[in-house]
Amino acid sequence: MFYKNERDEGTNFWLSYADLMAGLLFVFILLIGAILVKSMVLKSNLHSKESSLENSLSLLLLRDTEVQKLQKLLAQRSAELNTTKDKLLISKDALKLKTDELVNLNNILLSQNMKIDDFNDKVIIMQNLLDESNASISEQNIKIQDYENKVLVLSNTLNQKENSLELKDQELLTLLRNIEAKETKYDTLIAKLQAQKAKIKNLTGIKIKLIAELKQSLGKNIKIDPQSGSLRLSSNILFDKNSATLKESSKKELKKVFINYIGALTSNRNIKDHLERIIIEGHTDSDGGYLLNLNLSQQRAYAVMNYLLTLDFTKKNNIKPLLVASGRSYLDAIKDKIGKENKDASRRIEIKFSLKNDDAMHEIDKILDYE
Repeated sequence: MFYKNERDEGTNFWLSYADLMAGLLFVFILLIGAILVKSMVLKSNLHSKESSLENSLSLLLLRDTEVQKLQKLLAQRSAELNTTKDKLLISKDALKLKTDELVNLNNILLSQNMKIDDFNDKVIIMQNLLDESNASISEQNIKIQDYENKVLVLSNTLNQKENSLELKDQELLTLLRNIEAKETKYDTLIAKLQAQKAKIKNLTGIKIKLIAELKQSLGKNIKIDPQSGSLRLSSNILFDKNSATLKESSKKELKKVFINYIGALTSNRNIKDHLERIIIEGHTDSDGGYLLNLNLSQQRAYAVMNYLLTLDFTKKNNIKPLLVASGRSYLDAIKDKIGKENKDASRRIEIKFSLKNDDAMHEIDKILDYE
């Protein structure tokens, strides 16, 4: 009877343990899903803004083409108006010459009238000639009057066309000023876009600059990953096989490395201003199941973090709010050049850092590289 109760209690314990692991796995899957959704939304927004900028540039190019066509049309119209103006000036000069001729003719007729008056009593025939001449003069006067009326009409028409040309010149001047203003706005917009692009490029290069400064601060004693700036510690040195308890012999070295690494991060003003998290990650090789390795990697990461929280250096520099720990199982196993897993290197503890807006800057950097 006593043996049966012990067996039931053992079964219940393992059932509870399995439920706990399933719950942790569900929460982990939810977190992964939330991160993926957020990443997709951010990427979609960035693509939308890029499409909007490309449409704006296409519209500006189209308007520039329309402006060039309008300038050509205006030059053609101006040439036509100049030709018409020259023809009108020639017509005006011709009419002026005819008017002078009519004045001279009128003077001649007056002279003839005086002569006719002198010989009126003596020559009847001359009277008839004079009557005929008078009739002819009347007709000519009518013609002259018609010419004068026509000249007046032409003069008024010419004045109207000159006024119309002045108005069109003013309209052309206004249009050219508007075109120059639009070209200035377009150049300003292009300059702003180039400045913003340079600013974004500068932001995305911050982490590379910070990693370079961190390597310089640490010197040759401590090696870090040149891409991520992370510090790698072998699990074989820190833990026994399948154990999550720190070796006493490893604590001194772990303390020294941690103080040097975190000290370089927090003492450098250029790095500290952008620092958001200090992450302690546990990694395993692919031997065994995923959940078993996940639990082991998490426990090892927590063990390292718990020890680091006891250090006076951590308390003095208020490192606790920055520290987080997580297990990665064998998801980030280290492989050689031919893709084969290096199990000794894969079993490790990584201490790394993340920057403010790190994910957003990474996405922006990918977009700029794509362009």
